Amino acid sequence: MYCGDTKITLIVAAAGIGKRMNLGYPKQFLEVDGKPLFLKVLEVAEESSLIESIVIVTGQDSIEAVEDLCEKYSIQKVKKVVQGGSERQYSIENALEYCKDNSIIAVQDGVRPFLKEKYFSEGLKILEENLEIDGAVVGIPLKDTIKRINLEGEVVETPKRDEYIAVHTPQIFRGQILKLAYKKAREDNFLGTDDSSLVERIGGRIKVIIGDYDNLKITTIEDLKFL
Repeated sequence: MYCGDTKITLIVAAAGIGKRMNLGYPKQFLEVDGKPLFLKVLEVAEESSLIESIVIVTGQDSIEAVEDLCEKYSIQKVKKVVQGGSERQYSIENALEYCKDNSIIAVQDGVRPFLKEKYFSEGLKILEENLEIDGAVVGIPLKDTIKRINLEGEVVETPKRDEYIAVHTPQIFRGQILKLAYKKAREDNFLGTDDSSLVERIGGRIKVIIGDYDNLKITTIEDLKFL
């Protein structure tokens, strides 16, 4: 367990519109046990001594609703609710304006409700003990055989499964390099698939925190059965 004094600024990405869910409203507002999905993330962060502050990114039309929910459920660490962008990357970039360069910044999907505090603890421990490491991401070993296919759907290769992981959130970084990575991506018109990919492309070194298989991202209607 991490027992240092460094605290995390947590960015919660809750700006999706949930096209694949066909709910008619953003999926992060889907209620489980009477609370929206992203509230479960916020409650873990609120109770954690490792989280100093929270920045939430959401749609422009949802800002007031998110602020009201934070007040209703006494989420006091939220320092800003920020408007999201057209892509997740642009949403996180907006949130980074409210994070200090010398901070540790974690990014968490708002629709990944089974967040555990241990991920923050293990990430901080990695960064404290390895000064040459720039970030740590939660990931899980693959269970299934992986096939690489071509545009015609034909199998091209069967890579070694133990050389790959499925990456989750939270993803935890030294603030300075994360902000630099986002700045460089903007300048190069590069759109990455996750925060880590932006840090990697400017030479950042990332370690993996082996996570749990229940750290699910609720993306499709089928995912609801796991709730």
